Amino acid sequence: MRTEILAVLLGCLPVAASTIEVVRLFQPLSLHGTDGSGDEDEAGEPLQAAVMPRPFALGGAIPEDLVKAVARPCEIGTNSPGYEVQESNLIILCGIGLAVSFEEESETLVVTFDVKELSIPEDVDLTARQVLKLSIRAVQRSLEDYFSHGEHTLKWKVAITGTKDGNASLKNMGKEFLIAGKKQDDPPGVDEDGG
Repeated sequence: MRTEILAVLLGCLPVAASTIEVVRLFQPLSLHGTDGSGDEDEAGEPLQAAVMPRPFALGGAIPEDLVKAVARPCEIGTNSPGYEVQESNLIILCGIGLAVSFEEESETLVVTFDVKELSIPEDVDLTARQVLKLSIRAVQRSLEDYFSHGEHTLKWKVAITGTKDGNASLKNMGKEFLIAGKKQDDPPGVDEDGG
């Protein structure tokens, strides 16, 4: 009898269920402390930084929590005792805030980078603009990788806040993006012009 009552009581408790999905999460990573080079700048010069993917077990709201995960800590694994870098994520290293909201009226995801506390460490040989470009690219690639295989279209935009007199030009990095999913009636392997 006690077991039956306990089972009924436990059945009445709210259950917090969450789907956990492994995704490819792209992050803006500093390669300081290594001899490697990563992405190139606009002039084709190699940077000691790159946008790289890693597997990530994601729970929560999509796309909001996917975007927030771009700013999660990242310690690059190593087999070398000489590599002692404990944090490689440029968003964290440079003190950039990342917030996500959704504009209901325009159905647009808003990704806000707050540069109020921006400070680039001495051993990170990048400009503030380069760090933000890599950070925006990491969000873009994470969203594209997640949404490009589905049927949904995602509108999103970048806003830059917290600028000061010395870095006010960073505000012009805000822009809008559109990720178009596959059309529902397209058979696999067929593009828009029938090929």
